[in-house]
Amino acid sequence: MRSSSYLKMALTILLHSKIRSWLTIIGIVIGVGAVVGIMSLSENMQKDMEARLSEMDLTAITISPGSSKAMMAMGPGGGGGGSLSSSEDTNLTKKDIMALRSVDGIQYMYGQISGKEDVYFLGEEAKLSITGVDPQVWQYATTDTAESGRLLEPSDNYVAVIGSGVAEDVFDNEVGLNQVLTIAGKSVRVVGILESEGGSGDNSIIMPIDAAVTLIEDAEPDVYDSIIVKAESMEIAENVSAEIEEKLMLSRHVTEKDQDFSVTTSASMVETASDMMESMTLFLAAIAGVSLVVGAVGIANTMFTSVMEKTREIGTMKAIGATNRDILMIFMMNSALVGLVGGILGVIAGSLITALFPLLGMQMMGGSVSVSLSPRLTIFGLTVAVAVGVISGVVPAFQASRMKPVDALRYE
Repeated sequence: MRSSSYLKMALTILLHSKIRSWLTIIGIVIGVGAVVGIMSLSENMQKDMEARLSEMDLTAITISPGSSKAMMAMGPGGGGGGSLSSSEDTNLTKKDIMALRSVDGIQYMYGQISGKEDVYFLGEEAKLSITGVDPQVWQYATTDTAESGRLLEPSDNYVAVIGSGVAEDVFDNEVGLNQVLTIAGKSVRVVGILESEGGSGDNSIIMPIDAAVTLIEDAEPDVYDSIIVKAESMEIAENVSAEIEEKLMLSRHVTEKDQDFSVTTSASMVETASDMMESMTLFLAAIAGVSLVVGAVGIANTMFTSVMEKTREIGTMKAIGATNRDILMIFMMNSALVGLVGGILGVIAGSLITALFPLLGMQMMGGSVSVSLSPRLTIFGLTVAVAVGVISGVVPAFQASRMKPVDALRYE
């Protein structure tokens, strides 16, 4: 019997059990659609992360007050074996910067403060993030670039560089160069607008730290919310980070047990984010895979039922010369067709889910992730669906092929 005959007979079986077959196909559609959609989202987020990574400064090191180790040791109830010093002792100060001057491999270093304050512009009000930096160092250490205007300079005082979001989206009227914002009763002139990054930094206001101290509530001179260090190269960033931690533990007279500061490299933050994303993708894909298992069980059930219903026909075909291989191929082709139809519809469903991602809150994740379904995922979805169909149909098809013609013709 030729392959075209196998296909024709398999298609006939599929069409003559419409409702049962389509209920089975729906299970495959849901499973393939969910798996393809999740994998597509993960793939596109990975590409977006790689694009951001290529623009990110992997030489940056951030020193923050408070130890993540101690916080975890304290636990949610505030007890436990860990301990933190008083809030005054955990502050980062100019003394810490002085202690790090001797660390080899540091190219730039500065302290910064931050806080949210009410900002007024032409009668409108918005609560925005304000960051105070050392303008003598920041302009060389930052990877930000000015879309218009300039960055901060050493002689600046009550001036600011703003993100593109502040300039274009926060207020009804666009904030332009040399226009004035009012913060805590002080007039702050805009001297530069940063290029858009598609993140929260677009809604920030950056200004000289001496002026920012007078505008941000609870800010104190020479006390920092964080210290930013730029290593001379990406290759030595981890070593510089370790030396910074060692030097600060000595100068602050603390041990690992009562460490009151944290040192984080940009590379480690990227690695942590990547690991979290991979774990989340695997978890969601596993859940979606359950639908494929349900679909596989449905195909097996449909095939067993088809074998029972077609028992007399199987007996007739064998009586007129059909071999075990012919019967096996017919039912295997039938299960593969169920998987293929489910796979095609599942890929279509997955592409629709993928197209909806930008409309269903992707803006909340930083916004600029463009999502599209790759040909590789399309082929993968179809292959998985057909494979599920074939594997699910093996046992029923084998059972059908082993029937004896006499027994099959006597079957009622």
